[in-house]
This record gives sequence, C-alpha cells and structure tokens, in this order.
Amino acid sequence: MSVPHGPTRAPVAEPHTQEPGSIPAAQVSLALFGGKVSGAVADPVAGFFINKSRRTGSGRLMPWVLGCMPLIALAYFFLWFLPPFTSLRGLWYTSFYCLFQALATFFQVPYTALTMILTPSPRERDSATAYRITMEMAGTLMGATVHGLIVSSAHGSHRCEGTVHPTSTAVSPDVARLYCIAAAVVALTYPVCGSLLCLGVKEQPDPSAPASGQGLSFFTGLGITSRHPPYLNLVVSFLFISAAVQVEQSYFVLFCTHASKLQDHVQNLVLTILVSAVLSTPLWEWVLQRFGKRTSALGICVMVPFSILLAAVPSAPVAYAVAFVSGVSIAVSLLLPWSMLPDVVDDFQLQHRHGPGVETIFYSSYVFFTKLSGAGALGISTLSLGFAGYEAGACQQAEEVVVTLKVLIGAVPTCMILIGLCILLVGPTPKTPSQDTSSQLSLRRRTSYSLA
Repeated sequence: MSVPHGPTRAPVAEPHTQEPGSIPAAQVSLALFGGKVSGAVADPVAGFFINKSRRTGSGRLMPWVLGCMPLIALAYFFLWFLPPFTSLRGLWYTSFYCLFQALATFFQVPYTALTMILTPSPRERDSATAYRITMEMAGTLMGATVHGLIVSSAHGSHRCEGTVHPTSTAVSPDVARLYCIAAAVVALTYPVCGSLLCLGVKEQPDPSAPASGQGLSFFTGLGITSRHPPYLNLVVSFLFISAAVQVEQSYFVLFCTHASKLQDHVQNLVLTILVSAVLSTPLWEWVLQRFGKRTSALGICVMVPFSILLAAVPSAPVAYAVAFVSGVSIAVSLLLPWSMLPDVVDDFQLQHRHGPGVETIFYSSYVFFTKLSGAGALGISTLSLGFAGYEAGACQQAEEVVVTLKVLIGAVPTCMILIGLCILLVGPTPKTPSQDTSSQLSLRRRTSYSLA
C-alpha cells in the first residue's frame, strides 16, 4: 500500500517489482529506499525553487503543479512497464521510482501549501484538510479498485498448490500488457485532476506584496524554522508515527501471505483498510474539533493491540478486524499532522514576524523529514527480511521469515507509535491565534487564493 492521493492526485502504487523471479529482494529494497530518499531530498529542493520563483499569469504555485502533471503520468506508467531486458530491470525500476517520487514532491509541496491561504480561520483550515485527506484516500480506493479489476485476470490461478516455489516465474506478454493498460488508465487521471485543480483554485496577487519576495530566504528560514520548539515536537513525534504506519502498511500483505496463509483474503483486506480510512476521516475531523488535536492523537494507538493480536492469532476474522481498525488509525495519523502544521506556522509568524514566504519552508521540510524516516524504516525492515532468508516469489518461506514478519507488523509499529505519542503529548503546544490575528496573518502572505 502507499500514501493516499487526492482528487487532484492519482493513486499511487509501488513499482512493479513483485513478479516472481524478476528482481532479487536486495534490489527491491534498494529501489524502495532510493525512491523514498529521492522524494525526501526533493522536498527542500522544491521548497527552495518555489520560494525563489516569480509570479506568472497563472500564479506562483500553480505552474509547478501543472508542469509536473504530464511528467508524473509518464513516470508512473513506466513503473509498471516490463522492459525487454532482464539484467537491468532493478536499475530500471529504481530509476523510474526515484524520478516518480521526486516529481510527485514538486507537486505535493505547492499543493499542500494551498491550505494555509484558502482561509484565515484555523477551524476552516482543519475542515479543508479533512476534506482533502478524505478525497485523497477515496482516490486511492478508486485507483486500487480500477487497477485491480484490470489486472485480476492475470492472477486467476493459484500456482503454489503443493509446491514450495511457483511452477513458472516468467511474466507472459498478456500479463505485462494488462499492467500497462492499468497503469495508463491511472496515469491519465493525473493531468485530468490537475486541470480540475487549476479550474477550481485561482491564485490572485496580494496588492500589498511584491511579485518576487524580498522576505526570508529559504536557507535562512530553514535554519530558523528548524529551531522552533512546536515544529520540532511535531516533526520528531511524527517521524516515529509515520514510519510505524508505513512499516505496518508495507508488510501487512506479506504477513497475510506467508505468516497467516490468508493470501486469498489479501485484496479484500486492503479494500477494508481503504474503506475504513475513508469513512472514518470525517469522524476524526469532528473529534479534532470537539476534543482537541492532542486528545485525538490517542486514536493512533488503537491499532496497537489489534496488531499484536494478529501476530499472535493469525486468523481471517482477526485479520479483518485489524484491517478495519488500521484504517481508522491510519486516517487520524494522516489527518492530524496536516491539521497541526498550519497552527505551527501561525505560531511561528506570531513570534518572529518574518513576513511571508515561510509556508513553503515548513511544508517542504516537514515532508522531507517524514519521508526520510519512512525510507530508513522500510529499508532496514526489507533488509532484515533478506537476512532472515526471504525468497521473492517462493510459496513457502523459512520460519525465520515468518517470525520477522510478526515482529514487523506487531512489535516494531507498537514501539514506534508509543514513542511518537509520548513526544507529541509532552512537547510544547503552538498558540492558536484569534480570528483577528489569523486575518492579519493571512493578509501578510505572499499569495492569496480564492475558490472559483
């Protein structure tokens, strides 16, 4: 599974490296780690160039969003394209996955920064964030469903009955063609959704701000913002929480396949997680408004006892219960940091008065740290499977692999979530500005936005 994307972003899947016999596990680990690192490195780069960019006829941020769309679509398509050569397939998928992650970052930074200027009201910003997260997960659900329906005929027969290794490891031309068709269908949603974003949100210049900023430079701002206590607390806590969620998501399918013999339920379990996350996001938005953001953070740990239960009792009923609860926890883990980050930005501007231009710095650096954390966690976890003797495509894994999978979906996420929550709950809280102060901060921003 992967991070959800919204109505303006097509759903994303990991590169097509899971076909039996295609790519060794070490190369898969390198591809995943390299992609995550490239996305993380691209965040400050994107923040720097966007911060330095001049206003055009369509605005300052929108050209970045629209310019990345065709390139993202092409990179996504080639993630699922099976090259005719076999010796360099690992390099092929690593290169395109890194390119895809970097391009997606150059879209994500300006896209998420729009939330800061849509409205000066913190409550309305939280509602807009909840709507965005809900639509992102709904888009992921639709993309996964469409992709799965197109390629379902390629996985109609079970090739592992009574064998340790599958009877055939070759990828037939028909299977490769189905994956290309599915990738093309999903890739087309990128330019379509980008056009909808352009039509729905209009950048308008603030007459009190210059066209190109003389405000805080990117590197100076990065040094100052990285020392802001509420921001440090938010980043460090969600370094652990985001990494835990990514590990849980990434190895849940492998656990169901090799450690609990629930491979026939994998598709339904993934859909259960996505549906649960989509349906629970509006509920979590109400909880955030009613009980506060820090109290809502406790909802992240709801998945902890169920994950431990699944590792101890790997059965179908428990797996579906874990899938549903995991979706609920994933929803709040995605919603909460994006709801708290605007409060941190406002708190910083109230204390430092550096003027406009800090939103991009905060958003790009936050995503940089969380991506880097996820890359490290996934890389180490995948290598640990390799050391345990994991064989890609094998129908039966060694007992050491089964134990490692149980640790990866039970003990590892539990420890990381509890550490992250402790840091979040005991750290400093950003001050929430009054409505008048929020309006003044909004007027100081370099760019204003209005809904068409």
